[in-house]
Amino acid sequence: MRIQHFLPVLALLGSACAPAPDPGEQLFNGKDMTGWRHVGKGEFVVEGGLLKTVGGMGLLAYDGKPIGDAVLRVVYKPENPLSNAGVFIRIPEQPQDAWYPVHKGYEVQIQDDADEFHRTGSIYSLSQAETFPPSADGWNTLEIALEGQTTTVSVNGQVVDTFQGDQPVPERVKYYEPQRGPRPDSGYIGLQNHDEKSTVLFREISVHPLPKK
Repeated sequence: MRIQHFLPVLALLGSACAPAPDPGEQLFNGKDMTGWRHVGKGEFVVEGGLLKTVGGMGLLAYDGKPIGDAVLRVVYKPENPLSNAGVFIRIPEQPQDAWYPVHKGYEVQIQDDADEFHRTGSIYSLSQAETFPPSADGWNTLEIALEGQTTTVSVNGQVVDTFQGDQPVPERVKYYEPQRGPRPDSGYIGLQNHDEKSTVLFREISVHPLPKK
């Protein structure tokens, strides 16, 4: 499938012999939270051009159109490897509380030091991230490619998880684990602020077209 050949397309496009990378549609303007709204506990603040999680559990929901058949690029930096956050995708409706996307969408996990079903790049409790390839400066790049019911996640240029919407998944055990079941091909997105002990910075959230076949 074309999706397998995309990641990490942004790095490839940046080579000296290639044209400049498409900046895509920037969803965070680096100044304020225009286009975003917070639900649930805690908050996000803008400091030094960065989004910062404060407390939780809450959700910063993007108020724009649903996203599908595209690549969502998120650049983040945790305060420490246990700092917990997430990127929600395929949310069927605009969320009015922080738990709706947990159970009705998918969470691409952010927690660099965790097991395979809960570390960065996994579809939280549903699909494993094979590894966590760390960056040199602490800033990590998630690229989440959505193509139909296929979700492919790369971390720092390496594909770590490919999830099909109809593939077998582990049995739900905990109340806070997502409800099992289908998600839409396209949906709304959001960023999670997880808890008082977790601080995660975000400097880019952008959407890019899938590459042509």
